[in-house]
Amino acid sequence: MKYVITGAGGFIGKALTQRLLAETEADLTLFDRHFGHDALYRDDRITLVQGKLQDGAARSRMLGDSFTTLFHLAALPGGAAEKDPTLSKVINLEATLALFEEAAATQPQARIVFTSTIAVLGGRMPAQVDDSCPVAPAMIYGTHKAMMELALADMARRNLLDPVAVRLPGILARPPSASGMKSAFLSDVFHALDAGQPFICPVSPAATMWLMSADQAAINLHHGAVLDSRDMPASRVVTLPAVRCSMAELVACIAEATGSSATLVSYAPDADLEANFGAQPPLSTPAALHAGFNSDGALATLVERALARIRTDRNG
Repeated sequence: MKYVITGAGGFIGKALTQRLLAETEADLTLFDRHFGHDALYRDDRITLVQGKLQDGAARSRMLGDSFTTLFHLAALPGGAAEKDPTLSKVINLEATLALFEEAAATQPQARIVFTSTIAVLGGRMPAQVDDSCPVAPAMIYGTHKAMMELALADMARRNLLDPVAVRLPGILARPPSASGMKSAFLSDVFHALDAGQPFICPVSPAATMWLMSADQAAINLHHGAVLDSRDMPASRVVTLPAVRCSMAELVACIAEATGSSATLVSYAPDADLEANFGAQPPLSTPAALHAGFNSDGALATLVERALARIRTDRNG
């Protein structure tokens, strides 16, 4: 088995790489603009390819002569895409579509696991979201991801590729950095409370979110590589099941797990941010569950996994 992962130097890419190394005998080709000095990348089953997604020569080096599954995680994230729609078009549309076409030419009908996003559903959703919820993105990032969902469905229809697209909820807890993600506050609160530091939250205590740990995301992505695509809907895309909670519930759970105080968190809600990232209604995902995807199950489990990853990364 030969797996290729774009965006492999990122937060979710690292979690997926760790899972594949632990659970499979596969050779991995990891692609990103840069990689850290983590010992993970020194495994002799790994080949590193550095480059930009929009560089055709770099994509050619990444795909090589053949592969089993391509995990496409690389993207210009939401906030950065909104600030620079032209760059989002280059990376999230043009380079991504070129990658899919090159993958089809290199390995016809290969499995593609594509990380889409709940942002395709928009910020102001109906009272309940299920598999019939229309695509209505409110940001450039969600629009470009939705366009790639359609492109993959068309490539499946023409028997060019065997794609599985998964819409990720908020993934926790990312390292503290200028990630360009508007939802970064959901990870930042973990780091603040774990360090016993105050945090100003940009959404209200009543804000509601769909969340998943990086470890569960990696489990789901790995499953996307091995499932029978006949279990997927005709669109080849599913919204993943997630833990839904309020910001107050998340803060209380992190505080209990870290031994800190929920009073360290104060609230200064931003109306637009809350409308787009803190008003997520009850979620029903029968198509994803039928295909074998799962959530963390409980908020406490999600928080425990997120904190464990934070502390492992901090300690090297």
